[in-house]
Amino acid sequence: MSSEGRVALVTGSGRGIGRAIALALAEDGADVAVNYRSDAEAAAETVAAIEKLGRRALAVQASVDSVEDDERMVDHVIDEFGHIDILVNNAGIASRGRFVADTNPDELLRVMATHALGAHHVSRLVLPSMRSRPRGDIIMISSVASLGFAPGGAPYTMAKAALEALAFTLAKEERDNGIRVNVVAPGLVDTDMGRRLVKAVTGITDIRKLDENSPFGRVCRPEDIANMVRFLVSPQAEYITGQKMNIHGGSANVG
Repeated sequence: MSSEGRVALVTGSGRGIGRAIALALAEDGADVAVNYRSDAEAAAETVAAIEKLGRRALAVQASVDSVEDDERMVDHVIDEFGHIDILVNNAGIASRGRFVADTNPDELLRVMATHALGAHHVSRLVLPSMRSRPRGDIIMISSVASLGFAPGGAPYTMAKAALEALAFTLAKEERDNGIRVNVVAPGLVDTDMGRRLVKAVTGITDIRKLDENSPFGRVCRPEDIANMVRFLVSPQAEYITGQKMNIHGGSANVG
């Protein structure tokens, strides 16, 4: 699954799923821009890990909900690497899990702005560069939350549903420009966010205690998500666009 000679921008890639995606794309030959919002140390560690793989890497700070930040970020990546072939819209935040009646409007706006509006901003900004390349790929990291729409998570599920709507629309708009747009939707993943969610919902502090009752005997790992992304941007997936891949091990417990 070669991405040799391609340049990827992965938002929110200092840690967790984003870091795993950035490393996987580098392993496949891509140079990678590592976006982060506030944790410069984590981003620097991801950059160092990519460089150890023999690829070029760049850490670029931007809060994706800011149009000005996004413009500066994309310009910086193109100035450094010359173009952008792959965009992974991964940056995200959790909602507080409250019912609609108890949700602060500021939370709704913040979650929507990060997941959906930010992805729209960055996608719009990279399109001119992608259209000049032999192939472009945009991957939206969504969630199986948009399958079940469980109570207590309206800001998050609304944001992910909007993100998916963006992906399916963009896939149709950009197909004639050689750009593929797909959605990867994880279930529960062993990340900082996943561990916090498990603790908040169940009181369990060790997410590995869920392995026994999880599909295939383990909780999903960031690398499972990264492997789907690296496939979708590979030559083997050149005829796939406008699709959503649910990565939950076939679990029926998605909502």
